[in-house]
Amino acid sequence: MNAPHPNQAPKKTHIMILTGFLGSGKTTLLSRIISWETDLSGTVVLVNEFGDIGIDGLMLKNAGSDIIELTSGCICCTLSNDLRLTLNRIWEQFQPRRILIETSGVADPKSIASVLGEPSFRQRMELKKIVTILDADYWGAREVFGPLFFNQLEMGNLILLNKIDLLEKEAIPLFLKEIHETFPDSQVVPTIHCAIDPETLWMEPAPKTFHIKPIHFYRATSLKTPVPEPDPHHDHDEDSRIPLSGDAVNASYFVTFSFRNPVMLDEASFKKFLALLPWEVFRVKGLVRFPDRTLMLNFVGGKWEWSPWDGEPETRLAFIGWGISGDQTLQNLKKCIVEF
Repeated sequence: MNAPHPNQAPKKTHIMILTGFLGSGKTTLLSRIISWETDLSGTVVLVNEFGDIGIDGLMLKNAGSDIIELTSGCICCTLSNDLRLTLNRIWEQFQPRRILIETSGVADPKSIASVLGEPSFRQRMELKKIVTILDADYWGAREVFGPLFFNQLEMGNLILLNKIDLLEKEAIPLFLKEIHETFPDSQVVPTIHCAIDPETLWMEPAPKTFHIKPIHFYRATSLKTPVPEPDPHHDHDEDSRIPLSGDAVNASYFVTFSFRNPVMLDEASFKKFLALLPWEVFRVKGLVRFPDRTLMLNFVGGKWEWSPWDGEPETRLAFIGWGISGDQTLQNLKKCIVEF
Protein backbone atom coordinates (compact mmCIF):
# COMPACT_ATOMS: atom_id res chain seq x y z
CA MET A 1 0.00 0.00 0.00
CA ASN A 2 1.38 3.41 -0.93
CA ALA A 3 1.17 6.55 1.16
CA PRO A 4 -0.95 9.37 -0.33
CA HIS A 5 0.60 12.27 -2.21
CA PRO A 6 1.73 14.96 0.26
CA ASN A 7 -0.43 17.61 -1.44
CA GLN A 8 -3.52 15.41 -1.42
CA ALA A 9 -6.01 16.15 1.38
CA PRO A 10 -6.54 12.89 3.31
CA LYS A 11 -10.05 11.58 3.79
CA LYS A 12 -11.23 10.00 7.01
CA THR A 13 -10.38 6.33 7.37
CA HIS A 14 -13.43 4.14 7.84
CA ILE A 15 -13.18 1.58 10.66
CA MET A 16 -15.09 -1.70 10.73
CA ILE A 17 -14.90 -3.86 13.86
CA LEU A 18 -15.49 -7.62 13.71
CA THR A 19 -16.34 -8.83 17.20
CA GLY A 20 -17.88 -11.84 18.88
CA PHE A 21 -17.30 -14.31 21.67
CA LEU A 22 -14.59 -16.97 21.62
CA GLY A 23 -14.93 -19.39 18.72
CA SER A 24 -17.88 -17.62 17.10
CA GLY A 25 -16.31 -17.39 13.62
CA LYS A 26 -14.62 -13.98 13.38
CA THR A 27 -11.57 -15.27 11.53
CA THR A 28 -13.82 -17.28 9.21
CA LEU A 29 -15.64 -14.07 8.25
CA LEU A 30 -12.40 -12.13 7.83
CA SER A 31 -11.01 -14.88 5.59
CA ARG A 32 -14.15 -14.65 3.46
CA ILE A 33 -13.80 -10.88 3.13
CA ILE A 34 -10.20 -11.23 2.02
CA SER A 35 -11.15 -13.90 -0.52
CA TRP A 36 -13.91 -11.83 -2.15
CA GLU A 37 -13.25 -10.54 -5.63
CA THR A 38 -13.85 -6.98 -4.51
CA ASP A 39 -11.68 -3.90 -4.25
CA LEU A 40 -9.80 -4.07 -0.96
CA SER A 41 -7.08 -1.65 -2.02
CA GLY A 42 -6.34 0.86 0.70
CA THR A 43 -7.50 -1.62 3.38
CA VAL A 44 -5.48 -2.60 6.47
CA VAL A 45 -6.42 -5.62 8.59
CA LEU A 46 -5.66 -5.45 12.31
CA VAL A 47 -5.94 -8.75 14.24
CA ASN A 48 -6.00 -8.97 18.05
CA GLU A 49 -5.52 -12.31 19.82
CA PHE A 50 -5.63 -12.97 23.55
CA GLY A 51 -2.38 -14.94 23.83
CA ASP A 52 1.29 -14.93 23.00
CA ILE A 53 1.00 -16.78 19.68
CA GLY A 54 -1.03 -15.28 16.84
CA ILE A 55 -2.75 -18.23 15.17
CA ASP A 56 -5.51 -16.23 13.43
CA GLY A 57 -2.99 -13.87 11.89
CA LEU A 58 -0.95 -16.82 10.64
CA MET A 59 -4.04 -18.30 8.96
CA LEU A 60 -4.87 -15.00 7.29
CA LYS A 61 -1.32 -14.39 6.12
CA ASN A 62 -1.38 -17.78 4.46
CA ALA A 63 -4.34 -16.44 2.47
CA GLY A 64 -2.00 -13.85 0.97
CA SER A 65 -2.98 -10.75 2.95
CA ASP A 66 -0.94 -8.13 4.80
CA ILE A 67 -1.90 -8.42 8.46
CA ILE A 68 -0.91 -6.39 11.53
CA GLU A 69 -1.17 -8.36 14.79
CA LEU A 70 -1.59 -7.33 18.43
CA THR A 71 -1.05 -10.28 20.78
CA SER A 72 -0.47 -10.98 24.49
CA GLY A 73 -3.55 -9.10 25.58
CA CYS A 74 -6.88 -7.55 24.65
CA ILE A 75 -7.07 -4.28 22.72
CA CYS A 76 -9.92 -3.04 24.93
CA CYS A 77 -7.82 -3.19 28.11
CA THR A 78 -4.16 -4.25 28.43
CA LEU A 79 -3.35 -3.41 24.81
CA SER A 80 -5.31 -0.17 24.51
CA ASN A 81 -2.11 1.89 24.31
CA ASP A 82 -0.74 -0.51 21.69
CA LEU A 83 -3.96 0.00 19.73
CA ARG A 84 -3.47 3.77 19.83
CA LEU A 85 0.15 3.48 18.73
CA THR A 86 -0.72 1.01 15.96
CA LEU A 87 -3.57 3.12 14.59
CA ASN A 88 -1.35 6.21 14.62
CA ARG A 89 1.40 4.33 12.82
CA ILE A 90 -1.02 2.98 10.20
CA TRP A 91 -2.41 6.46 9.59
CA GLU A 92 0.96 8.16 9.33
CA GLN A 93 2.36 5.53 7.01
CA PHE A 94 -0.60 4.67 4.78
CA GLN A 95 -3.65 6.86 5.49
CA PRO A 96 -5.82 3.93 4.33
CA ARG A 97 -9.41 4.32 3.29
CA ARG A 98 -10.48 1.41 5.50
CA ILE A 99 -9.25 -0.55 8.55
CA LEU A 100 -10.78 -3.89 9.52
CA ILE A 101 -10.25 -4.75 13.19
CA GLU A 102 -10.79 -8.35 14.29
CA THR A 103 -11.02 -8.25 18.09
CA SER A 104 -10.23 -11.05 20.49
CA GLY A 105 -13.18 -13.05 21.79
CA VAL A 106 -12.95 -11.34 25.18
CA ALA A 107 -12.84 -7.77 23.86
CA ASP A 108 -15.57 -5.26 24.68
CA PRO A 109 -16.29 -3.22 21.53
CA LYS A 110 -17.55 -0.35 23.70
CA SER A 111 -14.01 0.21 24.96
CA ILE A 112 -12.58 0.10 21.44
CA ALA A 113 -15.22 2.55 20.24
CA SER A 114 -14.21 4.82 23.12
CA VAL A 115 -10.61 4.85 21.90
CA LEU A 116 -11.74 5.65 18.36
CA GLY A 117 -13.87 8.49 19.76
CA GLU A 118 -10.88 10.31 21.21
CA PRO A 119 -10.27 13.69 19.53
CA SER A 120 -6.96 12.67 17.98
CA PHE A 121 -8.62 9.76 16.16
CA ARG A 122 -12.00 11.37 15.52
CA GLN A 123 -10.35 13.92 13.23
CA ARG A 124 -8.83 11.21 11.05
CA MET A 125 -10.99 8.10 11.48
CA GLU A 126 -14.66 7.19 11.65
CA LEU A 127 -16.17 4.05 13.14
CA LYS A 128 -18.58 3.06 10.38
CA LYS A 129 -19.83 -0.35 11.45
CA ILE A 130 -19.57 -3.10 14.05
CA VAL A 131 -20.27 -6.66 12.92
CA THR A 132 -20.95 -9.16 15.70
CA ILE A 133 -20.64 -12.88 15.00
CA LEU A 134 -22.83 -14.93 17.34
CA ASP A 135 -22.38 -18.66 17.73
CA ALA A 136 -26.00 -19.83 17.70
CA ASP A 137 -25.37 -22.23 20.59
CA TYR A 138 -24.25 -19.32 22.77
CA TRP A 139 -27.57 -17.53 22.41
CA GLY A 140 -29.32 -20.49 24.00
CA ALA A 141 -26.98 -20.20 27.01
CA ARG A 142 -26.74 -16.41 27.07
CA GLU A 143 -27.63 -16.04 30.75
CA VAL A 144 -24.24 -17.45 31.81
CA PHE A 145 -22.04 -15.13 29.71
CA GLY A 146 -22.87 -11.78 31.34
CA PRO A 147 -22.32 -8.12 30.37
CA LEU A 148 -19.40 -8.65 27.95
CA PHE A 149 -21.48 -11.00 25.81
CA PHE A 150 -24.38 -8.54 25.85
CA ASN A 151 -22.15 -5.57 24.94
CA GLN A 152 -20.74 -7.39 21.93
CA LEU A 153 -24.27 -7.95 20.65
CA GLU A 154 -25.68 -4.56 21.64
CA MET A 155 -22.91 -2.74 19.76
CA GLY A 156 -23.41 -4.77 16.58
CA ASN A 157 -24.97 -2.96 13.64
CA LEU A 158 -25.02 -6.35 11.90
CA ILE A 159 -25.38 -9.59 13.89
CA LEU A 160 -24.54 -12.84 12.12
CA LEU A 161 -26.34 -15.75 13.81
CA ASN A 162 -23.65 -18.23 12.82
CA LYS A 163 -23.43 -22.05 12.83
CA ILE A 164 -27.17 -22.55 12.53
CA ASP A 165 -26.39 -25.91 10.92
CA LEU A 166 -25.63 -27.17 14.45
CA LEU A 167 -29.08 -26.28 15.83
CA GLU A 168 -32.45 -27.90 15.74
CA LYS A 169 -34.44 -26.57 12.82
CA GLU A 170 -37.22 -25.38 15.14
CA ALA A 171 -34.84 -23.27 17.24
CA ILE A 172 -33.76 -20.89 14.50
CA PRO A 173 -37.00 -18.89 14.00
CA LEU A 174 -37.27 -18.55 17.78
CA PHE A 175 -33.67 -17.31 18.10
CA LEU A 176 -34.14 -14.81 15.26
CA LYS A 177 -37.28 -13.45 16.91
CA GLU A 178 -35.59 -13.17 20.33
CA ILE A 179 -32.51 -11.42 18.95
CA HIS A 180 -34.60 -8.93 16.95
CA GLU A 181 -36.69 -8.17 20.02
CA THR A 182 -33.62 -7.71 22.24
CA PHE A 183 -31.63 -5.64 19.73
CA PRO A 184 -34.27 -3.98 17.52
CA ASP A 185 -31.83 -1.59 15.83
CA SER A 186 -29.53 -4.36 14.57
CA GLN A 187 -29.70 -6.29 11.33
CA VAL A 188 -29.76 -10.04 11.99
CA VAL A 189 -28.75 -12.59 9.36
CA PRO A 190 -28.54 -16.38 9.89
CA THR A 191 -25.39 -17.94 8.44
CA ILE A 192 -23.43 -21.15 8.03
CA HIS A 193 -19.66 -20.54 8.13
CA CYS A 194 -20.36 -16.76 8.01
CA ALA A 195 -21.48 -17.00 4.36
CA ILE A 196 -22.81 -13.56 3.42
CA ASP A 197 -22.54 -11.43 0.30
CA PRO A 198 -20.34 -8.30 0.16
CA GLU A 199 -23.33 -5.96 -0.18
CA THR A 200 -24.73 -7.18 3.14
CA LEU A 201 -21.44 -6.45 4.87
CA TRP A 202 -20.80 -2.99 3.39
CA MET A 203 -24.41 -1.77 3.65
CA GLU A 204 -24.68 1.54 5.51
CA PRO A 205 -25.88 0.80 9.07
CA ALA A 206 -29.00 2.29 10.60
CA PRO A 207 -28.64 4.56 13.67
CA LYS A 208 -28.65 2.67 16.96
CA THR A 209 -30.52 3.41 20.18
CA PHE A 210 -29.09 1.67 23.22
CA HIS A 211 -31.53 0.03 25.60
CA ILE A 212 -31.56 -1.14 29.21
CA LYS A 213 -29.99 -4.58 29.47
CA PRO A 214 -32.56 -7.40 29.75
CA ILE A 215 -32.45 -9.06 33.14
CA HIS A 216 -31.57 -12.50 31.72
CA PHE A 217 -28.12 -11.19 30.81
CA TYR A 218 -27.43 -10.75 34.52
CA ARG A 219 -29.14 -13.85 35.87
CA ALA A 220 -27.22 -15.34 38.80
CA THR A 221 -25.72 -18.75 38.19
CA SER A 222 -25.59 -21.33 40.97
CA LEU A 223 -22.08 -22.13 42.13
CA LYS A 224 -23.10 -25.77 42.18
CA THR A 225 -23.79 -25.64 38.45
CA PRO A 226 -20.67 -25.51 36.26
CA VAL A 227 -20.72 -22.64 33.81
CA PRO A 228 -19.84 -23.75 30.27
CA GLU A 229 -16.75 -21.97 29.05
CA PRO A 230 -15.89 -21.90 25.34
CA ASP A 231 -12.46 -23.37 24.68
CA PRO A 232 -10.41 -20.70 22.89
CA HIS A 233 -8.12 -23.41 21.50
CA HIS A 234 -10.97 -25.42 19.99
CA ASP A 235 -11.87 -24.74 16.38
CA HIS A 236 -15.65 -24.38 16.46
CA ASP A 237 -15.76 -24.15 12.68
CA GLU A 238 -15.06 -27.86 12.39
CA ASP A 239 -18.05 -30.12 11.84
CA SER A 240 -17.11 -32.31 14.83
CA ARG A 241 -19.81 -30.93 17.11
CA ILE A 242 -22.94 -33.02 17.61
CA PRO A 243 -26.20 -31.19 16.87
CA LEU A 244 -29.09 -31.25 19.32
CA SER A 245 -31.87 -33.76 18.93
CA GLY A 246 -34.32 -33.12 16.15
CA ASP A 247 -33.79 -32.19 12.52
CA ALA A 248 -30.24 -31.04 11.84
CA VAL A 249 -29.95 -27.95 9.70
CA ASN A 250 -28.00 -27.71 6.48
CA ALA A 251 -27.67 -25.27 3.62
CA SER A 252 -30.69 -26.76 1.85
CA TYR A 253 -32.97 -24.93 4.31
CA PHE A 254 -31.96 -21.62 2.71
CA VAL A 255 -34.52 -20.77 0.03
CA THR A 256 -34.75 -18.23 -2.75
CA PHE A 257 -37.76 -16.98 -4.67
CA SER A 258 -38.52 -13.98 -6.82
CA PHE A 259 -41.18 -11.61 -8.10
CA ARG A 260 -41.08 -9.82 -11.45
CA ASN A 261 -43.92 -7.74 -12.85
CA PRO A 262 -44.24 -4.39 -14.67
CA VAL A 263 -47.21 -3.37 -12.48
CA MET A 264 -46.95 -0.54 -9.95
CA LEU A 265 -47.03 -1.06 -6.19
CA ASP A 266 -48.61 1.21 -3.62
CA GLU A 267 -45.72 2.70 -1.63
CA ALA A 268 -47.41 2.75 1.77
CA SER A 269 -48.65 -0.82 1.38
CA PHE A 270 -45.27 -2.06 0.24
CA LYS A 271 -43.43 -0.46 3.18
CA LYS A 272 -45.94 -2.09 5.51
CA PHE A 273 -45.27 -5.38 3.71
CA LEU A 274 -41.54 -5.00 4.41
CA ALA A 275 -42.15 -4.18 8.07
CA LEU A 276 -44.28 -7.31 8.50
CA LEU A 277 -41.94 -9.76 6.77
CA PRO A 278 -41.15 -12.76 8.98
CA TRP A 279 -37.65 -12.74 10.48
CA GLU A 280 -36.85 -15.81 8.39
CA VAL A 281 -36.88 -13.60 5.28
CA PHE A 282 -33.59 -11.81 5.83
CA ARG A 283 -32.62 -10.59 2.34
CA VAL A 284 -34.62 -8.77 -0.36
CA LYS A 285 -32.99 -6.96 -3.23
CA GLY A 286 -34.16 -5.42 -6.47
CA LEU A 287 -36.37 -2.86 -8.15
CA VAL A 288 -39.70 -1.59 -6.84
CA ARG A 289 -41.96 0.39 -9.15
CA PHE A 290 -44.16 2.96 -7.43
CA PRO A 291 -46.63 5.24 -9.28
CA ASP A 292 -44.24 8.20 -9.30
CA ARG A 293 -40.80 6.52 -9.47
CA THR A 294 -38.85 3.28 -9.42
CA LEU A 295 -36.32 2.65 -6.63
CA MET A 296 -33.64 0.07 -5.88
CA LEU A 297 -34.28 -1.76 -2.58
CA ASN A 298 -31.60 -3.29 -0.38
CA PHE A 299 -33.15 -5.15 2.59
CA VAL A 300 -30.96 -7.01 5.10
CA GLY A 301 -32.01 -8.57 8.40
CA GLY A 302 -35.01 -6.36 9.12
CA LYS A 303 -33.54 -3.04 7.91
CA TRP A 304 -33.63 -1.52 4.45
CA GLU A 305 -32.34 1.32 2.31
CA TRP A 306 -33.35 2.85 -1.01
CA SER A 307 -31.37 4.22 -3.94
CA PRO A 308 -32.47 5.91 -7.19
CA TRP A 309 -33.10 3.95 -10.38
CA ASP A 310 -33.19 5.50 -13.86
CA GLY A 311 -33.62 2.34 -15.90
CA GLU A 312 -36.68 0.46 -17.11
CA PRO A 313 -39.58 0.87 -14.63
CA GLU A 314 -40.66 -2.50 -13.25
CA THR A 315 -40.77 -4.46 -10.01
CA ARG A 316 -38.10 -7.15 -9.91
CA LEU A 317 -37.30 -8.58 -6.47
CA ALA A 318 -35.15 -11.49 -5.29
CA PHE A 319 -35.81 -12.95 -1.82
CA ILE A 320 -33.58 -15.10 0.38
CA GLY A 321 -34.96 -16.79 3.46
CA TRP A 322 -34.57 -19.72 5.75
CA GLY A 323 -36.93 -22.67 6.10
CA ILE A 324 -40.03 -20.99 4.69
CA SER A 325 -42.27 -21.22 1.67
CA GLY A 326 -42.25 -18.17 -0.55
CA ASP A 327 -45.88 -18.61 -1.59
CA GLN A 328 -47.42 -16.71 1.34
CA THR A 329 -44.86 -13.93 1.07
CA LEU A 330 -45.58 -13.48 -2.63
CA GLN A 331 -49.34 -13.50 -1.98
CA ASN A 332 -48.87 -10.69 0.54
CA LEU A 333 -46.71 -8.80 -1.94
CA LYS A 334 -49.38 -9.00 -4.64
CA LYS A 335 -51.79 -7.20 -2.29
CA CYS A 336 -49.59 -4.11 -2.78
CA ILE A 337 -50.35 -3.93 -6.53
CA VAL A 338 -52.10 -0.71 -7.53
CA GLU A 339 -55.52 -1.45 -8.99
CA PHE A 340 -56.91 0.79 -11.73
